[in-house]
Amino acid sequence: MFLGKVIGSVWSTQKEEGMENLKLLVVQPVDWNDKEGGRTVIAADRIGAGVGEKVIVSSGSSARILFPGRTVPIDAVIVGIVDSYEVTQEK
Repeated sequence: MFLGKVIGSVWSTQKEEGMENLKLLVVQPVDWNDKEGGRTVIAADRIGAGVGEKVIVSSGSSARILFPGRTVPIDAVIVGIVDSYEVTQEK
């Protein structure tokens, strides 16, 4: 899983079978200091995230198991919208 910020949406009228009714968002990975880190990803969203929100993204086979009984060709899914977080750094 990784922390990211939603920076855009993807619209596609033609999708592979299994992807019908899936909202797709562009997510920029960020680190704990809110600095960009890594390549942007397109993630499926079933929880209603929007542009500008910080989200938790699950990737790989963990993303696909959220669709039981369906073969879905995705490797990233938004699994949470972040309200806040706290990181304690020891010296």
